[in-house]
Amino acid sequence: MANSRQLAAELGAALLARGESVSTAESCTGGMIAAAITDVPGSSGWFSHGVVSYGNQAKQQLLKVQASSLMDHGAVSERVVREMAAGAQALANADWAVAVSGIAGPDGGSPDKPVGLVWLAIAHPGGQTEAWSRHFAGDRQAVRQQTMEEALARLLDRVHAGASQA
Repeated sequence: MANSRQLAAELGAALLARGESVSTAESCTGGMIAAAITDVPGSSGWFSHGVVSYGNQAKQQLLKVQASSLMDHGAVSERVVREMAAGAQALANADWAVAVSGIAGPDGGSPDKPVGLVWLAIAHPGGQTEAWSRHFAGDRQAVRQQTMEEALARLLDRVHAGASQA
């Protein structure tokens, strides 16, 4: 997989070519996706908002995640990550948004939600949101790094796919 700097630069070029923007909502990565994006010179032309919503209160207050979603499904779930992506997209009035929530470890896992489980979501222009989960191996930093790269790579793929449909 390409490194995060290359992925973010390619994402920026694709978004600029389309006149579109992206926002982020991050839990387990703690802002790593936004940091990779803002490492790209000129990223202010396609990125204005990144939310680190590590705690449930932040997810609710900043991204409008429903308390019932957190209670019924937990922070690391398809429902919550979809709501995070939609909330980040609305907050920034962005065309695209990417959201991540996971268990980076070394603690916090359970049989149902083991360490390394991450849910990711992308909110597309027009209201469609996709979500998927991955189970990454390695220590805390490895899980966070792989999550960031997965999010950027899938987002880049979706932006390119959207460009071919336009």
